[in-house]
Amino acid sequence: MNTAMQQRGVSFGGFLIGAFLLVIFGITGLKLIPAFIQDAQIKNLFVTIAHDPDMQKATPHDIKASFERRTVIDNITAIKADDIDISSDGGRPVLSASYAVKVKLFGNVSFYIEFNPSSEGK
Repeated sequence: MNTAMQQRGVSFGGFLIGAFLLVIFGITGLKLIPAFIQDAQIKNLFVTIAHDPDMQKATPHDIKASFERRTVIDNITAIKADDIDISSDGGRPVLSASYAVKVKLFGNVSFYIEFNPSSEGK
C-alpha cells in the first residue's frame, strides 16, 4: 500500500495562509460591526418616532428634539438631529438621513461606508 496516496491534510504553509486570512477577515469584521449596529439603531429609532402617536402631529422641531433625547440614551454619535430629513406620508412623519462612516483599519487603510436609514418600509 502506498502511504502517500492515503495521507490527506493541509500543509504547514497552507495552514499559515489560512490562519492569516482568517485573522485579517476577523479583525476587519470586528471593526465594521459597530458601524452597522449603530445604523440599525438609527433606523429603529426612526421607525419608533414615526409610529409614536405623540409625534403624528408634532412639528419638525419637536421630532428632532425627541430624536436628540433618544440618541443620548442609546449613545448614537453618527448623526445629529440637524442631519434628519422629515417629510410627511399621509399624516405620518417619515424620517430619513444620509451619512457616511469612515472606519480606520490599520495604517492608512480605511473603509468608507454610506448609510441611508429611513422610517419607511416598516
